[in-house]
Amino acid sequence: MAYRLSICLALLIGLLLVTEPRAQAPPAGGGEKKGNNDFELVERLIKARSEYQKMLEQLRAHYMSVGDLERARWSEEELRQYHRIPKQAFRLDLVVPPETLRASVNVPEANKMFTRSMGYKDKGYGTDYIDNQRRAELLFQQLITQYPQSDKIADAAYQLGDVYESKAYKQYRLAAQYFERCFQWNPTTGSDARLRAARLYDKQMLDRGKAVELYREIITHETDARRLDEANKRLQVLSGGR
Repeated sequence: MAYRLSICLALLIGLLLVTEPRAQAPPAGGGEKKGNNDFELVERLIKARSEYQKMLEQLRAHYMSVGDLERARWSEEELRQYHRIPKQAFRLDLVVPPETLRASVNVPEANKMFTRSMGYKDKGYGTDYIDNQRRAELLFQQLITQYPQSDKIADAAYQLGDVYESKAYKQYRLAAQYFERCFQWNPTTGSDARLRAARLYDKQMLDRGKAVELYREIITHETDARRLDEANKRLQVLSGGR
């Protein structure tokens, strides 16, 4: 079985690397550079990642079922190393759920998953910290995928933004997108998600237009004095007046 899985993986990676993509225009609204026809390549990459993870999980389950603890440990270690690899979000429109979701239903299972996720987030040092951030990421993502109507999805989006901004990832575009999803999925959120997103567009991505848009939204939608003060100051700077 291990031999068949390794052959399958090799073919999968080979297909990803050498197959020419069919001509296809990327969907509108993805925030990608004009003329960048990478949609199909990135889509295949995401599927290949998912398939590789499933293979390792199945291989580990197989070895556990037959009592081969040594090989089960090998597959578990490779799976752990796979999760430690930084995976770039080449297209946000393929990895971030749409803004049309609404955090509206109290789902006990989702609540438990959120609590479990928070039990990992920001815990530990060194490699343990990296591993725990990965565990938290996977659980927050699972929560949003499995329970898209849960009233916890906006909170999960905020926490994902914080995870992706952290030193374990430093994926600022992905972080900003999830901060935006937080207040899009729950317009009445009391979090500082707009400000966190605005700071990233302002300071990390140097996207002046998007930063100004979000700072203005803070002034329109929020009442927190500190957030309003920071937004007004940054708008003054970005508008040329100091």
